[in-house]
Amino acid sequence: MIDGAFARWLAGRAGQALVGLRTEMGFADPGALKSAGDKTSHELIRAELAMWRPGDAVLSEEDEGSRLAWAAEVSSGAVSRLTADRVWIIDPLDGTREFSEEGRSDWAVHVALWARNAPTPHGLVAGAVALPAQHRVLATDYPPAYPPMTLEAATSGGGRAIRLAASRSRPPVFLTDLAEDVGAQLVPMGSAGAKIAAVVTGEVDAYIHAGGQYEWDSAAPVAVATATGLHASRIDGSALKYNEADPRLPDLLVCRKDLASRLLAALQKHSVA
Repeated sequence: MIDGAFARWLAGRAGQALVGLRTEMGFADPGALKSAGDKTSHELIRAELAMWRPGDAVLSEEDEGSRLAWAAEVSSGAVSRLTADRVWIIDPLDGTREFSEEGRSDWAVHVALWARNAPTPHGLVAGAVALPAQHRVLATDYPPAYPPMTLEAATSGGGRAIRLAASRSRPPVFLTDLAEDVGAQLVPMGSAGAKIAAVVTGEVDAYIHAGGQYEWDSAAPVAVATATGLHASRIDGSALKYNEADPRLPDLLVCRKDLASRLLAALQKHSVA
């Protein structure tokens, strides 16, 4: 199975397990459901990668020490992924808060593949975002068509009613001022995967985040977004890079290409990152 199709299958399979777990456990104990969800999905994905891609390295949010920033002088011996040619970057359950809330569908499973010989700056060669409660998987083997402009942006003067996906709980402090500057409407959503998926499908026009994320939060959705033809970068316009010694990747912009220069200019004015 080619890597893109494998990523789609793996993310979908983990998503099905999470839907079953939600049904089995219910929502009476959100903390227990979150923990069980992380563990169930992580162990399933790890087992399937060990079986079907045994020669590849893995970076999963749920791995011990996954958040550590490794010094260059010890990294090659301490962390095999830094010398590997292929690394799967996994978020077994993106949006645990939403996963534990009955009726919410804005949570996801992320599966991405980074390759040393990739032709792209970010190094991602395959990826899939499963949105199990929405009954869909977006992946690079059959990336969606470039999204249409949202109805509001298409019909308002100058296309100023841009819809920006924003974090429900931790939106960047500057985002309200930026949205006012560009005439945008903020659309609160849960997981990063769900927000970038909404850009991919055209439900919103852009997603801006600053203030703290890791590689697994964005790798898979960025792989799908760029395969679709969307713009993806740091908020200063520089390239997103994955499988770095420090897995922190605290900010990003994913948007329609025709909005990129406008939003990057606004970010230069408003961002304190």
